Amino acid sequence: MVLTLYGNSYSPCAKRVAQVLVEKQVPFKVVIIDFKKGEQKAASFVEMQPFGQVPLLDDDGYFIYESRAIARYIAEKYADQGTPLIPKDLRARGLFEQALSIELNDFDAYISPPVHEVIFKPFRGLTPDREAFDQMVIQLEAKLDVYEKILSKQKYLAGDELTLADLFHLPYGVLLGPAGSNALDTPKRPNLSRWFKELVARPSWQAVKDEFKSME
Repeated sequence: MVLTLYGNSYSPCAKRVAQVLVEKQVPFKVVIIDFKKGEQKAASFVEMQPFGQVPLLDDDGYFIYESRAIARYIAEKYADQGTPLIPKDLRARGLFEQALSIELNDFDAYISPPVHEVIFKPFRGLTPDREAFDQMVIQLEAKLDVYEKILSKQKYLAGDELTLADLFHLPYGVLLGPAGSNALDTPKRPNLSRWFKELVARPSWQAVKDEFKSME
């Protein structure tokens, strides 16, 4: 049975899952959830995803939500096809788990607020606060300075092999420029810039970045 992914083109987290499916060469179909119509809060959807959020994956009646959890499920279920994204060696796996924590606590926690301030606030009819955005970016840049040090010594966040931890940065990372900051692409951080540009250029991201569509 082909996997079914619920989401839409406005959801960075849905794109996070779609990219991993493409990297792992897993066919999937999508069901568009229309936020404007409130479909994510419909009783039939909330029965599958109790928080009324996307993405949601249906694997032949097995439902799993939260984009990072879905991505790990896919990477492990289809470990022997597509791009290897979870190390098998114990020490490499330890560094992978470390990188996952870094992405969640030292990147996502700091990039989500400024992106939401400028990109997503207008969708709710609210006016972005540019001063608040600038302050948030200052906090983010302090974390990115550490990334620069790490990436000056290795190709990827967990070592010299690509993992899920790297890919997880893309959905919000690509929105920082449109929001008004070049913090991820600046000569001040050449290794960070090299790393992020390589991630953006991956065919898997190019395949999902603009359109949320089935790939069967």
